[in-house]
Amino acid sequence: MEVISIGILALQGAFAEHEASLNRLDLNNRKLNVVFVRTPDDLSRCDALIIPGGESTTIALLARLAGLSEPLKEFTRTKPVWGTCAGAILLSQSVVGAKKGGQELLGGMSIKIARNGWGSQVESFEVPLELNGIKESTRPFQAFFIRAPVVLELSSLHDESPITVVARIPLNLLPPSLIEENMTEDDPRTVVALRQGRHLLTTFHPELTEDDRFHEYFVQSCVLTQ
Repeated sequence: MEVISIGILALQGAFAEHEASLNRLDLNNRKLNVVFVRTPDDLSRCDALIIPGGESTTIALLARLAGLSEPLKEFTRTKPVWGTCAGAILLSQSVVGAKKGGQELLGGMSIKIARNGWGSQVESFEVPLELNGIKESTRPFQAFFIRAPVVLELSSLHDESPITVVARIPLNLLPPSLIEENMTEDDPRTVVALRQGRHLLTTFHPELTEDDRFHEYFVQSCVLTQ
């Protein structure tokens, strides 16, 4: 039986919830092995990686202290990676609103993103999302946004993999306080899930639900698809 090892960066954040979601998947004749990644050796055993939500500056600092910064950057260049919330910030090309001293990034996805773009934790919210290209896409996915980052710009170049938008927040479902004048349905700030090559990014927390469609999508479409 083929064994697929998916790592979860387990330095800070909701890594246990991602493990639970992965363990619920049925991959037919494949066995899924979950690896909590805390060292370069842990990372070397992985076929793919999930970077969970948490606090992006703290995760980057802990990764550097663990000797993981450069191994993570190299891994991101060649292997499937999914970033959720704080992980989405780390996968971005550039970030707005970084803490004093800057924000170390892994890169890997051609986007600009803003930290805490929807406001503080007090302004967290949940909305049902319509999905593109995911199993049972007509069934809404209940998404939780907690101090969520906001995509500001999609900027893939001609020699890079194209960006596919997997989910947007309809303007009528955004909290009124977050809607800006002249904001349109195709505004990049409405993008909350996207894929580029074998990388996946979600600005919300799919692991906080028992709806595992994003985890299945990552495994089937990013990890198992060469």
